[in-house]
Amino acid sequence: MIATPQPATGFELRFESLFNAGRALAFPCDPRGRVEIDALSERARLNYYYARAVVGREFAVPAVVCPQRRAQTSADGC
Repeated sequence: MIATPQPATGFELRFESLFNAGRALAFPCDPRGRVEIDALSERARLNYYYARAVVGREFAVPAVVCPQRRAQTSADGC
C-alpha cells in the first residue's frame, strides 16, 4: 500500500485492489472525496491518475474512508 499524507480532515479516497486483498491506493481528500491534485507529490499524482483509469479492471470503485475512525474508539476524529 502506498501511504500519502492525510489532510486536516483525516479523510482519504481509497481504491481497493480487485485481486490482491489488502492492497490499495489511498489519497487525502475532503469528506466528499475531492482530492487536491496540486498538493500531491508527482508520484502520488501519477498513482492517482492510474487508479482512476483502471477502476473496474484492477481497482474497485473508490470509497471515502476515515482511517482514524477505524483506529479510534472515541467519537472524536472523522
